[in-house]
Amino acid sequence: MSSIAAAAPAKRRKTWTWLYFLLPSVAIMLVFFIYPILLTVFYSFTNLALTGEAAKELNFVGLDNYARMFEDPTVRSSIWNTLVFLIGSAVIGQQVLGFLIALLMKHKNRWFRRIIGTIVLAGWVTPEIVCALCLYSFFGDEGTLNAILQSFGFSTVTWLYTIPMVTVILANIWHGTAFSMLVFQAALDDVPSEIEEAAVVDGASKWQILTRVTLPYIKDTITTNMMLVTLQTLGVFGLIYAMTGGGPGTSTTTLPIFMYNQAFVNYQLGYGTAISLLLLLIGVILSLFYIRSMKE
Repeated sequence: MSSIAAAAPAKRRKTWTWLYFLLPSVAIMLVFFIYPILLTVFYSFTNLALTGEAAKELNFVGLDNYARMFEDPTVRSSIWNTLVFLIGSAVIGQQVLGFLIALLMKHKNRWFRRIIGTIVLAGWVTPEIVCALCLYSFFGDEGTLNAILQSFGFSTVTWLYTIPMVTVILANIWHGTAFSMLVFQAALDDVPSEIEEAAVVDGASKWQILTRVTLPYIKDTITTNMMLVTLQTLGVFGLIYAMTGGGPGTSTTTLPIFMYNQAFVNYQLGYGTAISLLLLLIGVILSLFYIRSMKE
C-alpha cells in the first residue's frame, strides 16, 4: 500500500510536467486559431463596416447577414463556381494527374525520377502570384498559347474571356499537382513488391494489379491526400484574383473572391465574415466526409 501511495504523487507530477510542456502550444492555438474564429463568429452577427453609418457604431443584427447571404444570387453562383473549381482542379486534376505521374515514375531509374520530379516541382515551389502571372501570360490575348496557334495558321482565342474557369482550373492543376505526386510516390514505394509479384504469378494483368492490389493498399493515402488538396483548394484566392479578378462578370467568382469583394471592396466586414463562415462550414463538412471514409 505504501508503494502505491508513493507512486500516486509521482504520477501526478509526471502529468503536470506534460501539461507544462503543452502550455506554449495551447497558448499559440488559443491566440492564433481559436480566438480569431470566435471573433469571426461574433462579427458575422454584427453590421461591422469600414465606411458609412455602420462604421461609427457596432450593432448586433442577429441573422440578418445570413438571411442576406442566402437570398443573394451571387452567393449561389459563387458556391457553384467553388465546387466546379474544387472538383476540376483538386479532385480530378491534382489527384488523378499526381497519381498518374507517380505511377509512371515507379520503378524508373534515379535520374529519370529526378528530372521529371524537378519539372513538376517547379510549379509547386513557384509563389502563387508568380504562377498566376505566368499562366496569365500564357492564356492572354497576346500570350504564348495564341502565338503558338498563330504559328500554325489558327485564329487566336480570348481564353480568359471565353473559358475563364477552365484557365484557372488548369493554372491551379499546374501549381499544385506536385504535392499529390510526392504523396503518391511515397505511398507507391511502400507497396510491398512481393504482393505485386505474387499477383503476376497468379496471372493478373497490370490493370488488375493496379485496381485490386495497389489502389486498395494505398486507399488511406488517397483519402488523406484528397482531404488536404480539397482544403487547400477551397482557400485559393490569389491565383484566381490575379488571373481574372473573379470575372468576366462572376464566372470565376468563388467564395474567397466574393468574401474579399464584400469585406474589403464594399467594406461590409460583417457580411464578409458571414461568407467566410460558410466557406469554413463547407470545409468542415468535406473533412468529416473524408474522415468517415477513412474509418470505413
